[in-house]
Amino acid sequence: MSGDTTFHHGDPGTDAAPIVAMRDIEKHFGNIIALAGVSFDIRPGECHCLLGDNGAGKSTFIKTMSGVHKPTKGEILLEGRPLSFSSPRDAMEAGIATVYQDLAMIPLMSVTRNFFMGREPTRGKWLFKRMDIERANAVTMDEMRRMGINLRGPDQAVGTLSGGERQTVAIARAVYFGAKVLILDEPTSALGVRQTSNVLATIDRVRKQGVGVVFITHNVRHAMAVGDRFTVLNRGKTLGTARRGAITGNELQDLMAGGQEMASLEGSLGGTV
Repeated sequence: MSGDTTFHHGDPGTDAAPIVAMRDIEKHFGNIIALAGVSFDIRPGECHCLLGDNGAGKSTFIKTMSGVHKPTKGEILLEGRPLSFSSPRDAMEAGIATVYQDLAMIPLMSVTRNFFMGREPTRGKWLFKRMDIERANAVTMDEMRRMGINLRGPDQAVGTLSGGERQTVAIARAVYFGAKVLILDEPTSALGVRQTSNVLATIDRVRKQGVGVVFITHNVRHAMAVGDRFTVLNRGKTLGTARRGAITGNELQDLMAGGQEMASLEGSLGGTV
């Protein structure tokens, strides 16, 4: 990641009401407790990083916040109101969008087709109704430009974009369709230095538009570059939340590693620790 990149950091302050707040969330799968009392919230215009190694419960957390799983215990509040999603579509309609690692894109289709994906603008009525390709193309080019990417053309195939550019298409799409909260699942994990820098700059642009970004990662350096708050997740529990400036990257790394070492020690001693 380039060292000279400077990012705007939102300071939602303690007064800003959370868009989404998870309170003491538990998620059980039979006898397995995947989340064991997670509390987490996200405010407008901030990047709240959730850090954890493999097996920490990050994917269950994402799926619970985005409506795939219903919590076994605890509550989720949206703008202060308790809610219960029965599907990811409910969460999307409420303004919670998730960008997964696999991105759900069709490489041979154009950027425009991938950008709208079933929500294309139309013109005409009844039998004469058809996709308004000119408007769709113009919106795609504009939205990508706002995110710092100049496409060759709207008909450029998604498969010809870099991994970082594909991430940006998915992020721009979610924001255009009304995301208030954007959950990013390890968006930099498979990217090189330059592409990572581009994705972090995209996160910065999104935050400036007032969207709350939940950045899920195991990379402390990437989190420290853009994060306003940091929460460490370990074996389904949050180990606390720190504000930017109140914790160093080394301390975050130690929190993550300490939890993992304790877990492996417990395993080797048969759970007697």
